Order: sequence, then C-alpha cells, then structure tokens
Amino acid sequence: MPRNDLPLAELWEFREELPEPPGLDSFWQRTLAGAAGVPLDVRIEPVSSILPSVLTFDVTYAGFDGAPIRAWLHLPAVALRDASPLAGVVQFQGYNGGRGLAHEHTFWAQAGFAHLVMDTRGQGSGWTTGDTPDPGASGPAQGGFLTRGLERPEDHFYRRVFVDAVRAVEVLRAHPEVDTARVVVTGHSQGGGIATAVASLSTNVAAAMPDVPFLAHFRRAVDLTFGDPYAEVARYLGAHRDRTEQAFATLAHFDAALLGRRASAPALFSVAMMDSICLPSTVFTAYHAYAGPKEIEVYEFNDHEGGGAFHTARQVAWLRSTLA
Repeated sequence: MPRNDLPLAELWEFREELPEPPGLDSFWQRTLAGAAGVPLDVRIEPVSSILPSVLTFDVTYAGFDGAPIRAWLHLPAVALRDASPLAGVVQFQGYNGGRGLAHEHTFWAQAGFAHLVMDTRGQGSGWTTGDTPDPGASGPAQGGFLTRGLERPEDHFYRRVFVDAVRAVEVLRAHPEVDTARVVVTGHSQGGGIATAVASLSTNVAAAMPDVPFLAHFRRAVDLTFGDPYAEVARYLGAHRDRTEQAFATLAHFDAALLGRRASAPALFSVAMMDSICLPSTVFTAYHAYAGPKEIEVYEFNDHEGGGAFHTARQVAWLRSTLA
C-alpha cells in the first residue's frame, strides 16, 4: 500500500484547529448524568473455558438507557492465588466486531490483568461475532454505523456506544478482584477511538492505549479516505445533499480529537504510516489534541493492522511501567 498522506516530518508538526460544536461539554454532562441515574445491574455467570490459565465469565450490564450490554470478563487463574487486587484492562472492539467467542480475546488476562471485553451494540457480524442489539437505532442511514442518527447528536449511534463504554469501566472497577485505581482502556481502530473518548469522559481511567484510532478529524477523514467506514458518510451526503453542515456538526460531538482535549490519563497511541482506513494525519490530530501525558509509536510500513504483535509487546511494557 503506497503512502497517501503527509510525510512523518510534517505529521509531527501537523495542527488543524477543529472547531468545537456549541455546548459540547453540556451535551456530555447531560448524557452522563442521565446514565448515572440508571443502576449498572451487573450479572456475571461463569462459563467453561478451553483455556486452563483463564477464568471466563459471561457479563451483562445496563448500558445507555438501561439496554443490556454483553461482555466477557477474563481473570488470570494464577494471579488470583495472590491476595493483591488486579489491574484491569477494558477492551473495545474494532468496527463491526463483537466480543467474539469466550476464548477469542484473552490476551490481557494471559498477561496478568483482569480483562473485560465489551460487546459493541449492534455490531459483531463482520470479523468476529457479537451478542448485543442496538434498540436505539433510528432514522435513514447508509450501511454501517457512522450515519446512524446523523440528524441530531442526541440520536447518534456513538452517543449510545460511548455511554456503554464509560459504564464498562465502572463494571470492571466494581469487581472485587480489581484495583479501582488501576483500570485502563484500549482498543484497535474503532476501539481506539472509543478508548480515547472514554479516557476523556470518565474520571476513573488510569491510562489509555488507543491503537491506530478511528473517529478523529471526521471532515479530513471523509474528504481523503476512499474506503469504508468513512466513505459511508460521503455516500450518505451524496444522497442527502442538504445535510452536510448538520452531519459534520453531529459527528463533532464524537470526535476523539475534540474529546481528547479533556483527557488527563497517560496514553500510548500508535499510528501506521500506510494506513488506508485511519489516515496518519487523523491519528496525529487525535494524538496532538490529547491533553494527558502521551507517547506514540510509529509503524512506517504498515497498513491498518498497525504494529500487531510488536505493538502488543510495547503496550505491555508501557502499561506495567505506567501503572507501577
């Protein structure tokens, strides 16, 4: 894949001032205050696992508007023999991926962390399976999720998802085996965008690891990216020719770069210089805007897969150092 964005030397200096929609803070304050009034209603059931080193539990909790959200909780069997509480990792999935099968996403538990894998509502029929419907879906939309609810930020898909994700942090913090002060968030692509948003919206995140994050600098992404998911917005606006201003005003409420200005937790980002889905300039926009202490790993010759196993090893080392 040839490089199709700015060179790295320019990306280190790349700054585009993204205008914030009026009332962005009050929008999220109202949204989160409404969610806080709904009990988490956490239900945890053990499930048999084919991995003897991991104890797995089927989790259901109340997300946005009280809708049931599914998750897997994985606990390292060896670490539980120690009386010390575990640091926790909440993992958010990439676009149209769900929580998968019980043994599918267990890396962080194998690395010694309590690991919650959140199912993304309405997704999980792409590269891995999901079990959570999205009862709030409404309005005309393109295929996919970016255009669901573009008429108003109150109706947008990611308003519901971000609330689900903030509450997932509280689910893991409430577990008796988990240290409430050492819960971190991570995810690849869409999961990285969600992790950035949660680090900005929640005061209870100890660190964030957004991996080639999606959901940043929407206008540049839609203008310059040929493929989905960002092309969903272009196709939608190709039909709804009178909605461009409203569409981008709605999306701005969920822009990881804008929300990241409110973050304070340390973060480790990653970017792939040949990424054809999350352009490096959009990732660097989110990175530069992020207000907490931050680092970024650059993978010069990779597409959207990013650093893969190399970056996973970097994340583990960084996280253990950061939490220590």
